[in-house]
Amino acid sequence: MFDIQEIRSQFSILDREVNGKPLVYLDNAATSQKPNSVLEVCHAYYTELNANVHRGIHTLSQLATEEMELSRRKIQKFINAEHDFEVIFTKGTTEGLNLIAYILTQKLQKDDEIIISYLEHHSNIVPWQMLCERTGAKLRVIPIDENGILQLDYLDQFLSEKTKVVSVNQVSNALGIVNPIEEIIAKTRKNSDAYIVIDGAQSAPHFSIDVQKLDCDFFVFSGHKMYAPMGTGILYGKREILEALPPFHGGGEMIATCSFDGTTYAGLPFKYEAGTPNVGGNIALGAAVDFMERIGRQNIQNHENALLEYAQRQLLEIEGIKIYGEKAHRTGVVSFNLEGVGISSDVGMILDKMGIAVRTGHHCTQPIMNFFNIAGTVRASFAVYNTFEEIDILVEGVKKAQRMLS
Repeated sequence: MFDIQEIRSQFSILDREVNGKPLVYLDNAATSQKPNSVLEVCHAYYTELNANVHRGIHTLSQLATEEMELSRRKIQKFINAEHDFEVIFTKGTTEGLNLIAYILTQKLQKDDEIIISYLEHHSNIVPWQMLCERTGAKLRVIPIDENGILQLDYLDQFLSEKTKVVSVNQVSNALGIVNPIEEIIAKTRKNSDAYIVIDGAQSAPHFSIDVQKLDCDFFVFSGHKMYAPMGTGILYGKREILEALPPFHGGGEMIATCSFDGTTYAGLPFKYEAGTPNVGGNIALGAAVDFMERIGRQNIQNHENALLEYAQRQLLEIEGIKIYGEKAHRTGVVSFNLEGVGISSDVGMILDKMGIAVRTGHHCTQPIMNFFNIAGTVRASFAVYNTFEEIDILVEGVKKAQRMLS
């Protein structure tokens, strides 16, 4: 059974107060809180197993290696990758996207085209702009309508033999809009030979992922948004693609042989995991997967969707509120402003005095804000431990902010 109080009891931080009020944490799209089971795994690594991996014959090194590779296999199953060596540990989504953009440099030339969308986080814009600067390729952007919905007719127009990369997010971090990834991938496969990159930072925490069914070439996400430590993340890539492309970083672990005459590279996944990894964090990422699987990803999705529906219904009863993407299919996020209140951070500061943590500003999505001609929004984002009572507190807080700022 889905027992919200039992789930909340696993997060010690939820017992604390902020400004003399019980913490209401609604900034999960930025980072989620960590259950005790994940924190205990981190602690156990550093107090019982601390050693480098893949390089030592001594017991601690062997045990640490076993635990990290077990975590890799858990993540393989979590996203349904065909092989565990298609799962590359990274620092997070941003590093994964930069890695892909870098290793694709040799595959692009002047006047080739890269397609992204208006709904992208800066992490899925800037690396592609940098790739365009290196190669002379051009960036094309799928526009959105007044509801924040991608206008896929433009994708049909953009796709051609010049298209080398299509990179879009599955869920918008700023608006929570769920993009039609399956349709985008099908259109791309039909009309080009482009590499397909999916930013799953905001989807992996909320619903099931099947990279084989999606048939994407790359899929990236962050651990810290799905109950794991910061500085953890995953890049999935198809075996044949990763084997054919060059490494990202050079150094230890990623070599097969090294001499002053030249170097040969290790096989997957180590070819893309140079240097000492975040061993404790990577093991804890596997523990976060265990936590989500125990609850059930469908249960998580159902609960969060119910929270979103309730939050939107309650907030819309406030006169003068504007919810962005209100009519779009969304998950996990409600992003809004109050009429006559010019700065979203003012609302955020009043909510903080009431113990309510939300995110304000442009959410690293300035093109979206420019489209709506706003500086930013107030964003409340949900996780499995949030409650309907917390939404009631949020709504009362927004009403108070409106009274104070109008």
